[in-house]
Amino acid sequence: MNSATALLAAAHTASAQGPGNTVRIVLAVSLVGAVLVGWFLLRGYGGGNDD
Repeated sequence: MNSATALLAAAHTASAQGPGNTVRIVLAVSLVGAVLVGWFLLRGYGGGNDD
């Protein structure tokens, strides 16, 4: 098997595995975003009264 055939076989195998890495990245970014939004929304409740 020459290198071009091996490269094509590797590309086909990688594309057949599905969107695994993309889904992991999207989930990780979503979780970090949810934590940051929660922190941003909840940080104002601990300040007490400034009257």
